[in-house]
Amino acid sequence: MAEDFNVEGMLDIFLFESEQLLDNLQDIVLEMKDESRFDDDSINEIFRVMHTIKGSSGIMMYEDITTVSHKLEDVFYYLRDTYPDNVPHVKLVEYVLEVADYISGELEKIKEGGEPDGDSSKLVAEIDSFLTQIKTGIIDSGEDLPPENEHQEATQFYIPAAPGEASKYFRITLHFFNDTQMCNIRAYQAVYELKEYAEDLIFSPEDIISNEDSGEVILQEGFRILLMTKSDRAEIKSILEKCSGVELVDIKESTAQEMMLGFSDDVIMEQPSPIVIALDDEEAKKAKEKAEAVTPGDYVVVKQDVGKKKQIAKHTKGPSKAAFMSVSVEKMDQLMDLIGEMVIAEAAVLENPDLKVPGLELSNFQKAAGQLAKITSDLQDVTMSMRMVSLQATFQKMNRIVFDVSRKLDKDIELEVIGENTEVDKNIIEHISDPLMHLIRNSVDHGIEDKEGRKAAGKPKKGKITLEAKNEGGKVYIIVRDDGAGLDKEKIYSKARQKGLIDSRSINEYSAKEIYQFITYPGFSTNETVTEYSGRGVGMDVVVKNIQNINGTLEIDSVPGQGSEMTLKIPLTLAIINGIVMEAGTGLFVIETSLVKEFVRVNEDMLVHEPNGEKYIMIRGECYPFMNLAKRYNMMSTESETIEDGVVIVMDYDGKNICVLVDKLVAQQEIVVKPIPNYIKRVRGLSGCTQLGDGSVALILDLPGLMLGEEKVK
Repeated sequence: MAEDFNVEGMLDIFLFESEQLLDNLQDIVLEMKDESRFDDDSINEIFRVMHTIKGSSGIMMYEDITTVSHKLEDVFYYLRDTYPDNVPHVKLVEYVLEVADYISGELEKIKEGGEPDGDSSKLVAEIDSFLTQIKTGIIDSGEDLPPENEHQEATQFYIPAAPGEASKYFRITLHFFNDTQMCNIRAYQAVYELKEYAEDLIFSPEDIISNEDSGEVILQEGFRILLMTKSDRAEIKSILEKCSGVELVDIKESTAQEMMLGFSDDVIMEQPSPIVIALDDEEAKKAKEKAEAVTPGDYVVVKQDVGKKKQIAKHTKGPSKAAFMSVSVEKMDQLMDLIGEMVIAEAAVLENPDLKVPGLELSNFQKAAGQLAKITSDLQDVTMSMRMVSLQATFQKMNRIVFDVSRKLDKDIELEVIGENTEVDKNIIEHISDPLMHLIRNSVDHGIEDKEGRKAAGKPKKGKITLEAKNEGGKVYIIVRDDGAGLDKEKIYSKARQKGLIDSRSINEYSAKEIYQFITYPGFSTNETVTEYSGRGVGMDVVVKNIQNINGTLEIDSVPGQGSEMTLKIPLTLAIINGIVMEAGTGLFVIETSLVKEFVRVNEDMLVHEPNGEKYIMIRGECYPFMNLAKRYNMMSTESETIEDGVVIVMDYDGKNICVLVDKLVAQQEIVVKPIPNYIKRVRGLSGCTQLGDGSVALILDLPGLMLGEEKVK
């Protein structure tokens, strides 16, 4: 059957729903990993996840995914029916995670346009052996094995009629959310879920696989099913409500006569002749005889001629409107870009030089401009909120890393998660996932002691890593905290000197936090041996680089013997910032408002000149590094400005201060961040640019880069 219809339209849905199911699967398993066994709800949910992936991958003809899903489904089928006591729980957790990893890897290949060609035979054999062990324990206990969990191909199936006193009849209509795509495929999945419970099954439209247009009919009028079953109404409704995209299940009791009438009020519905594939002559003869005898049990799920029309009843009451809809990330990025252009265009209108004519009456214009500014601001806020994504999924991945790495290192570690519902821009999440993974691994490998070490230190056997997120001052703080041995200042300092990463200053000339920052230098590692997780001298420098790429910082603190704390400070978004526009020489610059501590007027007497050319400035008894921004970037104007004529901006970044001299402050406004074009050489201290309302271009300052050195740009 799969060869007869186009699966390309189904691929996105298959990938999206499979990934959602795998995330759910991993959450359940990691939540139950420290228990003695899976509870009933977990077993049923894992069984449902694997059953769904098995069915959808079967439709898509991904045989290896189907095989491994079915094998794990077998295990939970037996657990669900027998409740054995001999199941090695940790081993079962590992097998479930291995299956999830295997399927995730195959899905990645599919997303990249490749074929899911991974070999599942070894994993299937191991799970089969594990299942045999469970079965053997059941037999040894004197209990009977439940029937085998037989897999039926998704291509076609026959539902025999076996009416009896216990048989019930239902007339069902499925309504899908009005933004649901490929409703015909989702309807097929609903039929596939019902087949195990059905004695007889008729549905309309009939051509849900061969005719893609049937999806539009289903979306507008619903998918109708006539069902004969021994299951009760609540069970059938529960099964259908779990099908993806279903908004409303309308299920009513029916009769055998109504079942015979099908979907027509006055005539018996024409019985579809079953299509039998690859049968021998004897089987074909039997199938033909069976098709000629019209009985309620002769309905099959079959392919119909493309475009075959059938009169179906109109339902008068439609489902309620959907509350949510899916939007592609590309469209969201495009919308964000357009909002940015709108902000620039608004500034261009409001700052138009033509409006500065003396005596011009602008009261009506100002009212309209105020309304425009409000609408633009609200539109920007709504768009930004649409891009905000919870950190929950990212944090849950860290739970898996702690589980895997701690088991391989033979450490007993738990992960505590706080504030996982904190939201940040989606682009930010993509940049912090890898750095966060490095920090978690370092805490497991370097931070938490081994079992003997914790025992000798009088600590609990189980180590603890806390992952916390919170909003504060327009930034997001992500904290990785462990209760391990802490950082050794002397060891870090000695290693940094040995590697030539620092100058000859003594250890007493550095603060503790400055020494801790040495571990972020490229090539630094205190591990003497190379392991799978550490000792290569890479990792923390990559963390810092990735964080700085999104204008974030990493702060490290530690108490020897009690543990360490790594704090990521990242912006909520990268698209639009609140900035201060300033003029320095012939150039315009922008600095983020949150980095500014104060503005001061100074004079030459406050400057301190060092023999090496460095300058410092004394403000209220405090000494700060000093920089003339125009001179720094060779933008001095023809008129020689003195320090008294300018404004000094005191800026703070990661606990460090710097004073920057500018000629004057222009405005405080929202700034649309634009990247510096690739054809322009990267310059230290500049992170981007923006267009102002009058069309001029201002350079956005990168304070960390500005602090690295005061050498003049050539």
